[in-house]
Amino acid sequence: MGLYTLTKSLLFSLSPERAHGLAIFGLKYGLVLADHHQDDAVLAIRLWDMDFANPVGLAAGFDKNAEVACAMLAQGFGFVETGTVTPKPQAGNPKPRLFRLTEDQAVINRMGFNNLGLKVYANNLKRRAGLGKCGIVGANIGANKDSEDPASDYVTCLTQLLGKANYFTINISSPNTPGLRKLQGKQALDDLLSRLVAVREAATDLEVTPPLLVKIAPDLDGEERRDIAEIVLKHGMDGLIVSNTTIGLRDQLTSEFSGETGGLSGAPLFDKSTELLSDMYRLTEGKIPLIGVGGISSGAEAYRKIRAGASLVQLYSALVFHGPGLVRQVKLDLAAALKADGFTSLQDAVGADHR
Repeated sequence: MGLYTLTKSLLFSLSPERAHGLAIFGLKYGLVLADHHQDDAVLAIRLWDMDFANPVGLAAGFDKNAEVACAMLAQGFGFVETGTVTPKPQAGNPKPRLFRLTEDQAVINRMGFNNLGLKVYANNLKRRAGLGKCGIVGANIGANKDSEDPASDYVTCLTQLLGKANYFTINISSPNTPGLRKLQGKQALDDLLSRLVAVREAATDLEVTPPLLVKIAPDLDGEERRDIAEIVLKHGMDGLIVSNTTIGLRDQLTSEFSGETGGLSGAPLFDKSTELLSDMYRLTEGKIPLIGVGGISSGAEAYRKIRAGASLVQLYSALVFHGPGLVRQVKLDLAAALKADGFTSLQDAVGADHR
């Protein structure tokens, strides 16, 4: 039995949340070996005045408190997104709240933005992943469950974190905080983005102006998609992350925990999230970079996201089933796919299906 198989068997003998905690512990204390593989030059891309050695990022949700960003970058990711963080610490929803759907290669979670709060998160970002110290690190910001003014929570987070992360993701699409997705509505989103842009513009002491990205749900109808495209372009948002977990797609699941409430991620989400990605590329006329996330577990799937309009991709759920070695394999297969189609750079392949 190989080391990875043995480790996976150990982790799968634990509850998903306990296994996740053990993984964070191992990364935090240097118990996980780094991957020193050199990325193929075809994978490099420059966005927002930042150079990404490769487009494969770690999605938010794994490193909620910004404890292991550098350790995950050392696993071969081109960038790592930490969070979601909220102004006040919160315990999240009652356990159990995280479920492996092994037969479906999927995960259901109803974590509820459990995190240690903004103060701990900011200190961790500054200490462990200080700006540019080990690579590109993003901060995913959200609102507390009991907040009377959720928009003000985003303002608080952004205000206190400016200068500590390379980019910021405005998470208005988690299904596990009541009312949060209402912020995707046209008027609410218009107001929220106005306030956040004002915060960024008021910060005149920043050496670099960080990009602001909006993370959206996969469960949007046509009108909602058009409204979001209009508002993000109006406010000059720097990008969209497409997409968060879905509250749908339950009828095709076969695993034991398929009836659990929460957001579904992993393989079943791939087609739905890729269709939305393609539509948002069309609606924004390719004017802003998109990050494709949802169901990626191979280089071929990463390539499909890129051709559909993604400049970068993210994964998380697939790591549960395939381990950190997946990152290198995705990159190798993606580089091969790009070259097989005659692309000499990743940028040339972005949105190729629309041309």
